[in-house]
Amino acid sequence: MGRSRYRFGDEHYPHFMTDTIVAWLPVFSQPCFADKIFESWRFLQQERSIEILSYVVMENHLHWIAVGPSLGKRVGEFKSFTATSILKEMQRKGFRTLLQELEYYKLRNKVDQKHQLWQEGSHPEMIETEQMMWQKIEYIHGNPLRRGFVDDPIHWRYCSARNYAQLPGIIDVCTDWMG
Repeated sequence: MGRSRYRFGDEHYPHFMTDTIVAWLPVFSQPCFADKIFESWRFLQQERSIEILSYVVMENHLHWIAVGPSLGKRVGEFKSFTATSILKEMQRKGFRTLLQELEYYKLRNKVDQKHQLWQEGSHPEMIETEQMMWQKIEYIHGNPLRRGFVDDPIHWRYCSARNYAQLPGIIDVCTDWMG
């Protein structure tokens, strides 16, 4: 199906998004690359008025819920910044095999770049009800549990379940989104 199915709706509503590494490569199994995600999210929060309501970073994809002005544009900037900074870090640290895979799996129409980190799109879903919001948050927080990585989502370092349990997380998230 074409891209038209996934569009950002009203920017006053939060959106659930999924961003996936090409070929599902386990890029975020390296903490130095996951750190780039949090660095970018902090920038969006502090400089672009984006509120992050929930997140999980797995080894090869991430889910997040965010709301704010020009969210679609900001997500594009997020993916561009993280791709550039992660690829530079891979080159700096000598991750040759991973770089070769990111070159191999790059879409052929991407002629202006040597590597591709992210699959296209973020598949945004506008969240219009409290029930839908809780369903998405529970789905996000349940990801590491369903994968068998932890027995309790609060034990997954890269997850906002800690924030919702009133424990410190890697980044701040807005947990009082109901009003």
